[in-house]
Amino acid sequence: MSSQAKIFLTAGVLGICLLGPAMAADLSPPYNDPPAFQWSGAYVGVHGGTAFTRMPNPFADRNGFAGGVQAGYNQQMGPAVLGAEIEGSYLGGAEHDVQGGKIKEKWRGAAKAKAGVSFDQTLLFGTGGVALTKFDKGDNVSSADGWKVGYLLGAGIEQGFAGGLSAKVEYDYVRTPGVETTSVLGTSKTTIGNHELKAGINYRF
Repeated sequence: MSSQAKIFLTAGVLGICLLGPAMAADLSPPYNDPPAFQWSGAYVGVHGGTAFTRMPNPFADRNGFAGGVQAGYNQQMGPAVLGAEIEGSYLGGAEHDVQGGKIKEKWRGAAKAKAGVSFDQTLLFGTGGVALTKFDKGDNVSSADGWKVGYLLGAGIEQGFAGGLSAKVEYDYVRTPGVETTSVLGTSKTTIGNHELKAGINYRF
């Protein structure tokens, strides 16, 4: 074999050695990072907990069991999550002192805006909105206002799971001004403050 042929043969072998890995890389499927968890979309869920009148003990005798349902929608933009939620709750008769006696909270509906920051499957959020609470007469009170509008502020943490499920813990404070009651001492108006601590499960779709 001539020296020129040896040079061509050597160059061909080197070319195959260099092109082989490159061709194999082209044929292999590209690797992509798995998609980040998404909070966007509509959801429905249930919640339960306690409605209480005084801090710091949410389980005192004058408090009531709270339970209800919620529905909402989230929109995620990077790590930020914005949303809106409506909920309805039975409050179990949490009692409040008023002039001459006590009144009880029975039902509540709320419309809330939400804003939070996500850390993949964990969402930290704050919430605020309006609440409509039904008050009933209690000890030594002959009449209460019924349904009254107040405002709500709260915060919570929610953890997402596979299959569209997530679990949350949330604290809300509801303040209702000008609740009118009548007792043997006459008619009075009182601002009622209520705390609610609840856990819930949501299904996103």
